[in-house]
Amino acid sequence: MGDSVEPILITAPELRPVLEELRRHEPIFHRPEFGNTRADFERMAAADFWEIGASGRRYSRAHVLDVLERRAPDPAEHTWKTHDFHCRELGPDTYLLTYTLEQGELVSRRSTVWRRAGDEWQIVFHQGTLVTPLRNRS
Repeated sequence: MGDSVEPILITAPELRPVLEELRRHEPIFHRPEFGNTRADFERMAAADFWEIGASGRRYSRAHVLDVLERRAPDPAEHTWKTHDFHCRELGPDTYLLTYTLEQGELVSRRSTVWRRAGDEWQIVFHQGTLVTPLRNRS
């Protein structure tokens, strides 16, 4: 048995172009180059989209869109760090992208299921899970 609790996540070489394309979209709904209006967010989120927040609560597409519409851009978002990206193909034109997001002292692991819809990407599902801050990790 191995000593590591963490899995070794290596994106298959044939998925690296997909990984690079999707990582530019993350963190979701925080990339102004992909839009910042309700119509933009509606286009990004599949009709059956839902998410599980870092709190563990489930949120409907409608609720997420309402929150996004009310949210003002936060300049602190530009200092967020993302790393440890991994991409796995789930089915035809459907991919799981995972990564770590650092928002100052707040660290979370993120999972997004993406589906290619023609020339666009749509988010099918998203989850954020809080982890111990980096300085307290052993």
